[in-house]
Amino acid sequence: MVDADQTFVIVGGGLAGAKAAETLRAEGFNGRVILIGDERDQPYERPPLSKGYLVGKEERDSVFVHDAAWYAAHDIELHLGQPVTAIDRDGRTVRLGDGTTIRYDKLLLATGAEPRRLDIPGTGLAGVHHLRRLAHADRLRHVLAALGRDNGHLVIAGAGWIGLEVAAAARGYGAEVTVVEPEPTPLHRVIGPELGQLFADLHAEHGVRFRFNTRLTEITGQDGMVLAVRTDNGEEHPAHEVLAAIGAAPRTALAETSGLALVDRAHGGGVAVDASLRTSDPDIYAAGDVAAVHHPLLDIRLRVEHWANALNGGPAAARAMLGQEVSYDRIPYFFSDQYDLGMEYSGWAPPGTYDQVVLRGDVGKREFIAFWLKDRMVLAGMNVNVWDVTDDIQKLIRSGAQVDPDALGDPSVPLDSLV
Repeated sequence: MVDADQTFVIVGGGLAGAKAAETLRAEGFNGRVILIGDERDQPYERPPLSKGYLVGKEERDSVFVHDAAWYAAHDIELHLGQPVTAIDRDGRTVRLGDGTTIRYDKLLLATGAEPRRLDIPGTGLAGVHHLRRLAHADRLRHVLAALGRDNGHLVIAGAGWIGLEVAAAARGYGAEVTVVEPEPTPLHRVIGPELGQLFADLHAEHGVRFRFNTRLTEITGQDGMVLAVRTDNGEEHPAHEVLAAIGAAPRTALAETSGLALVDRAHGGGVAVDASLRTSDPDIYAAGDVAAVHHPLLDIRLRVEHWANALNGGPAAARAMLGQEVSYDRIPYFFSDQYDLGMEYSGWAPPGTYDQVVLRGDVGKREFIAFWLKDRMVLAGMNVNVWDVTDDIQKLIRSGAQVDPDALGDPSVPLDSLV
C-alpha cells in the first residue's frame, strides 16, 4: 500500500474527480487526498443539466455525486472555487489562483471540457447561453420557463446531443424552438445520416424547426438583448434567447503550460495518456473528458466526452495511481432521453469507419436496435426504447467476430447467440 505520508491531488470537481477520490479511499489509501475544483459547488454529475434537472423533474441537490458530509467523513480535503493556475513538475506542486501551493506525490488531471464559442457578431448579448456548468443550467432552466410562459423563441446553434436535449426541454416548457445545424442531419458526425433523420423527425413532430446545411452568421439585438439571428443563407429568424451547442474543447491549458504531451485538435485533442491513464509524466494522470486514451481494444487514441467515461475513468486512474495494473478498455457508452425516446449507444463508429448499418426491430415505432458494421464486425450499437441489451451489444463489439447481418437484424435470433 502507498505510504500514509503521501499526498494525492485531484484537479477537477466533476464526476471523474469525485469518483477517483472515492476509489482511493475504497482501495485503502490513507494518505492525504485533496480535490480542487474551480466552481463553488461540490462535485456534480453533468447529464442532469440537460436532462432531468433542466426539464424540472429533478431537484438541484440530485446532481451532486456525494453530499457535503461525505467528503469530511472520508477525510477528503475540498478546495472549491479556486482554480489551479500552474503545475511545477520538478517541484511536484500545484499553484492555486490565490498563490497557495500544494505539494503532490501523484496528480490527477480531471479538468473536463469547456463549451466552444460562436465566433460571430452578437455573442456578447445577455440572451446568449452555453450549457456546461451547474450555474448555466440554473440560469437556462429559468430562461426556458419564461420563454414558455411568454411564447418566446429559442434558437439553438448545433444539433448534437446537448442541442437536441435542450430543444426537447424547451418544447416541454412551451417555448418555440429553431435549431440551426451545418450538417444535413442531427448527430451527423456521431451516428451518421442513416439514423440522424430519425431524430430530425422526432423533433419535427414536437414542433421544432430545423435549418440544416446552415450556420449562424450574426445575432442581432437591442439594448443588450437578443432580437433575432441571421444565417449564411440570408434568412433571419426571431429569437429571444440563443444557445450555443457547437461542441466542447478539452481543458488542456494546465497540461500544455507544464509541458505534458497533448493530442492535436484534428485528432480529437486532449492530454495524451496510455492505457493506464498515465501522462508523459509518470506522476501525473488524466481522466474524463480531458484524457485522450490509447484504447487497448480499439487500438486507437480516443477521447470520450460522456458520463460513463468519467464514471469509470476516474476510478481506473485512482487504481493506477496506487500502483495497480490498469488497462482502461471500456467500450464508449452514452445515453440520451428526448420526449418519449430513450436510447443507449455503445461503441465507436463515426461516418467513414463502417460499411453497413443493420436495423433490428420496429423503426417506425422507434423500438429497435441499430448496428454499425465493418467487414461484418460490429463496431457500435444503439438501442432505442429497447432495454437490457447493452451487455450483449458490448460483447459483440469486444468479440471482433464476424456476424451474419441477416441474423443480426432478426429479432427472433438472440443477440448472445451471435457472439
